[in-house]
Amino acid sequence: MKVAVFSTKSYDRTFLETANAEYKHELAFFEPRLTCETSILAKDYPVVCVFVNDQLDRQTLTCLADRGTKLIALRAAGYNNIDIIAATELGLPVVRVPAYSPYAVAEYTLGIILALNRKIYRTHYRVREGNFSLEGLMGFDLHGKTAGIVGTGKIGAIVAQILHACGCHVLAYDKYQNPDCQALGVQYVSLQDLFARTDIISLHCPLTPETYHLVNSEAIALMKTGVMLINTSRGALIDAKAAIKGLKSGKIGYLGLDVYEQEGDIFFEDLSNTIVQDDVLQRLLTFPNVLITGHQAFFTKDALTSIAQTTLANISDFESGKPCPNQIKVEFPQAVASNVK
Repeated sequence: MKVAVFSTKSYDRTFLETANAEYKHELAFFEPRLTCETSILAKDYPVVCVFVNDQLDRQTLTCLADRGTKLIALRAAGYNNIDIIAATELGLPVVRVPAYSPYAVAEYTLGIILALNRKIYRTHYRVREGNFSLEGLMGFDLHGKTAGIVGTGKIGAIVAQILHACGCHVLAYDKYQNPDCQALGVQYVSLQDLFARTDIISLHCPLTPETYHLVNSEAIALMKTGVMLINTSRGALIDAKAAIKGLKSGKIGYLGLDVYEQEGDIFFEDLSNTIVQDDVLQRLLTFPNVLITGHQAFFTKDALTSIAQTTLANISDFESGKPCPNQIKVEFPQAVASNVK
């Protein structure tokens, strides 16, 4: 099938073309993000392939449907950037990659925790300048600390395993308790209890209307002074302005973000020769106890291989008329929130 692939970088093209040797689709790669304005690029392409920061609201989906799109293929698990109700009304099925490499994100989460705790990112630059002083670099043992996991799907459960192996006492919050976590000895508690009792909080839940700004001023007020807060899930789980206030007061002692609510026009781009206009992000970057990376937790060879293969297999299922196990189902007209577990 003819496939318009949006938000593509060199690595997307490499892995999709390699996987496509088996599937034989006609892939056209477009670097811009998909919006209503750029949807003209997809004219006469029956399949549009998109990523996490493409904007598939009702207006964009209508433009696509009017220009011949028959299928939306998402190269990710979460689909909070797609108006599923509008897609259903327009007869546009949406398929996704529900699981690619949960280990990639979970292991990266541990990397951020260690880098923040032991100031590895600061040490690197000091040593390059000939500064071998240890002043200001003291961390703490993970062993014996209490860690809180919000969302114990595939990724959250692996993070729980990793932190348990580090000697942490692990608390968790999820509407659905994971038997693997229970077998590990993870204690499920209320969200308020988790916020109040933990030294490290790591977010691994989907972005839904219910979880939007899950970490806000009220939630931060419940946390221990000096808490470490990590988000490798979706940016809008955290109210960034509230986080800045928490950092200034000392309530948040460490903040690690691989995602950011307003990342759409920023992440995945080289803006080193421009002035980034996002004042909130720029303020966050001024704190020495904040580590921000550009949505790279998923970025491993294993994950990109799996994403490419599953995406193209989804398209082939659609082409052949087979039921696709990765199609997003909704009970129309009631929206079902996204699930990146």
